[in-house]
Order: sequence, then C-alpha cells, then structure tokens
Amino acid sequence: MADREADIIARIARGVAELPADQWNGLAGPHDPFLGHAFLSLLERSGSVGGGSGWTPLPVMVEREGRVTAGAPAYLKGHSQGEYVFDHGWAEAWETAGGTYYPKLQVAVPFTPCVGPRLLGGDKNALLAALETVTVQNQLSSAHITFLTEEEVKTAEARGWLRRDGLQFHWFNRGYAGFDEFLGALSSRKRKAIRKERAAAIDGVEIITLRGAAIEPAHWDAMWNFYQHTGARKWGRPYLTRAFFDGVGAAMGDCALMFLALDQGRPIAGALNFIGGDTLYGRYWGAIEERPFLHFELSYYRAIDWVIDHGLKTIQAGAQGEHKLARGYEPVITPSVHFLPDAGFRRAVMDFLLREREAIRLEHEWARAALPYRSDSSP
Repeated sequence: MADREADIIARIARGVAELPADQWNGLAGPHDPFLGHAFLSLLERSGSVGGGSGWTPLPVMVEREGRVTAGAPAYLKGHSQGEYVFDHGWAEAWETAGGTYYPKLQVAVPFTPCVGPRLLGGDKNALLAALETVTVQNQLSSAHITFLTEEEVKTAEARGWLRRDGLQFHWFNRGYAGFDEFLGALSSRKRKAIRKERAAAIDGVEIITLRGAAIEPAHWDAMWNFYQHTGARKWGRPYLTRAFFDGVGAAMGDCALMFLALDQGRPIAGALNFIGGDTLYGRYWGAIEERPFLHFELSYYRAIDWVIDHGLKTIQAGAQGEHKLARGYEPVITPSVHFLPDAGFRRAVMDFLLREREAIRLEHEWARAALPYRSDSSP
C-alpha cells in the first residue's frame, strides 16, 4: 500500500518479536507495560498467541520517507475470545445473512482489558488508513480497536469508525497520605465494612508483597496454579501458557508486582499486577482455597495501599465488577472503535450501538450515585 504523494508505505510484520525492540518501543513509549516489545513478544514466544490460539500476530507498521512513524499491535482473529468487548451477536447476525465474520482484524493487547494507546506513534491517520486497507483488500468482515484512548477515538470517528462504549471501575488516588485517609473519605458504614473485610481476610494468613527479582520461580509456579484454577472455573481454558509465566518475570523486570497469601508458608492465593508510569494494572488473580474476603484484600485493598505508598495516580483492576464500587473504585467509560466495510452491516451495528450507548450512560449514572464516598468528599 502506498500514497505516492506523501511517500507513505504500510507493511505487515509476522509478529512484534521480529521487529527491532528499540523501533517498537520508540513508538509505544515507556509508560504502558503491555505495549512494550518485551510483553508482546513474550506472548508470541510463549505460544499464548499464534499457532492454534486464534490470535495470529500481524502488527501493522507505517513508514514515511524511509522512517517508521506509526504501528499497531494487530492480530488476525479466528474467534472473539480474550477481547472483553463482546461481538458474538454481530458475528451471528453477519453469518446468518450469509457472510463470514471470521477472521477479523483486531488491534488490541491480547487478554488485557486495560485502557491505553493502540495507535502508536504520530502518524495515526495513516495507520488507520492502513488498517482499513488491510481489511478491505483481504475481504475481512471488520476491524476493531479496543480499549484505546479518547484522543484516538476522535481520530477514528473522524474517518467513519463506529464508537462503542463499555464500563469499568478504576480507583483514583486523590493525594491520600495513607489507606486510613482514603477510608476517611468514605461513608461511615462503608468504612466499617472495609475494615471488617480486611481483618477477616488476613485472619490466619500471611500476606507478602514481591516485586521484580524478588519474585522467585516458586512464586511464579504458585501464580500459574492460581491462574489455571481460576481460568478453568471462569472460561474453561486459560489463555496464557505456562511458558508465559516462566518468562514474564525476566521480561517485565520491576514492572511485575505480586501479592501472595500464605498459610503456614504455603501459597494459597495471589494477585499479579504490572506497574505503569502512573497506573497500577491489576491483571491476574487466583486461589486454591476459598477464604472470606481474600480476593478483595489481594486484588483491591493491597493495590490501593501500594499505589498510595508509591505515589501512583490510578488503578485499573480489569474488566467489569460492580462489587468494586463498594471498595471505592469509580465507574469509567471505556471506548472501542469498529470499521465495517459493508454499508448494510454498518447501519445495523450503528443502530445497535446507539441503543447500547444510552444503556451504558444510564448504568454509569447509576454507578456514580452508588459510590461509597461521603457527600462532602465525593469525587
């Protein structure tokens, strides 16, 4: 693909791992750990994507006058699993009408419902044009960009991509000096409830915090077991491979943060987080024993403690979860954008999205009203 007037060239690589790390990281920047060459290439090398996973890596790169100016972590998808923005209904409608929905083009960080840049570098319009061309030339049903930034949404909407809204719950650090000051911003009833939960969670359990090199192979073994156990209960087959857990410590370095619960020295539950520029990303939780409120302690309260102590601004704790509201996590609209070349299909999806967006707006309003903060400290 080329625009002769501007000398723009778009090309598709066979994976992020085959691209120079400094080139990719120069586009991605240092603040989002999931966009780095280390994380995305580990997904490929570990077999978590590629092969028979249904995620075929096809990063799209834009070059202008011999210099790489933009890139996107793109995948050819053979299903809609691991995306957290559900389009199964669209697939069913398209195939009922005689079309073939899969494969589709997906720009995303696999298995990672965290908001961040997806159109990397400064040449965003050229990159969107390249994604559109890949979709049309290969007769794909659609292209999708999930959990992107609002700035990127505006750029895509200006080109006719359709916006879709979702809802997550994030925690915001408003300059709290410690966890007790955060609790002080909550209503008395919620404050007491959280204190009771935390006390019950640590009853008979030791909780340790590990970062970077302090996370030893035995700890990764435990986290893999937790992840498998939870994955089997929730979605049948865990997305990430054992090889991913074997390599993630070395790949991510000090970005990796783990909270482990021990019963007489034996790990029984854990939460794995990754540290960004000003955000802590809670990613994987699991347990081999059920203990009251231990999930909330490891996944939410320990994260709040750590973020306050280290001066970070936000926590993104993953998809969905209205139970996060009672723990001080606030509703946040999370956008995606979608390119549908077929005019009739586009109209049908657009009608659906208008109705869905209104429902999300009402849900967001309800969630804001349900926040546990005191009226004189409401965010």
